[in-house]
Amino acid sequence: MEKNIRFLIYPLFMLLFVILASSFSGNEIPGNDQTSATGTVTDKDGNVYHAVTIGKQVWMAENLKTTQYRNGDPIPYVTVNTSWAALTTGAYCWYNNDATSNKATYGALYNWETVKDKRNIAPAGWHVPTDAEWTILTTFLGGKGLAGGKLKETLTSHWSAPNSDATNSSGFTALPGGYRKNDGAFGNVSYVGGWWSSTEYSKTVAWYRYVDYSSSYVYSCSSYKNSGFSVRCIKD
Repeated sequence: MEKNIRFLIYPLFMLLFVILASSFSGNEIPGNDQTSATGTVTDKDGNVYHAVTIGKQVWMAENLKTTQYRNGDPIPYVTVNTSWAALTTGAYCWYNNDATSNKATYGALYNWETVKDKRNIAPAGWHVPTDAEWTILTTFLGGKGLAGGKLKETLTSHWSAPNSDATNSSGFTALPGGYRKNDGAFGNVSYVGGWWSSTEYSKTVAWYRYVDYSSSYVYSCSSYKNSGFSVRCIKD
C-alpha cells in the first residue's frame, strides 16, 4: 500500500513542477507574472531598443536616442546654452554635449517641443506617454511611493549610492541620465532620471516624471518646455 502511494505522489509532483516552471517561461520576471520582456523596437536612426510589458502597457526599456523625426526630418542638435534657452521649437542634445560618454547609456535629452512635434519622435506604432499613462504605470507598481524602486536599475554602476530600494522588478531599467535646465545648464547625471510626458500643464510648462538615487518615490512634476529630459516611448 505504501509503495502504491509513492507511485501516485511522484507523477503529481512532476505535474506541479511543470506548471510552476512554465509560469516563468518566455523571459518573464519572477515575482510579477504580469511583467515580461517583449521583443524590440527600432527608431528612425536604426537604434534598437528592448521593450517590456508592465501590466497592460508595453514600454521601451531604454531611453530614446533618435536624432530624426519619424518622417526623416532631422531634430536640431543644440549645444550652446543661450541658444537652448531661447528655443521655441524642437531640439535635442547629449548630456554635457558628450555623445561618446552618454549616448549609448543614457540616450538623448529633448525639449518638450520635440515631444509634441507632429512629425513624431516615437517609432511607428509607439508614442510619448501622457501624464495619465505614467500614472497607470506607477499605480500598477504599487503607487508613487514604491514604484521608483521597482523602476530603477539595480546597484551603482550608473546610479550614485545608495540607489535606495532599487529592484528593477518591473524590467523598466530606469537610468539616471540627468537633465538640461531651461537656461541650458546640465545637472544631476547619476543622481536623477527624468522623462517627459506629452501632457501640457500651461503655455510654457509641461508634466514629467523623475526618480532619484535616494528614494523609491516617483515624482510627478512640471517644468519649462525648454528644459531637456529623457524620453521613454509606450506602444500604441
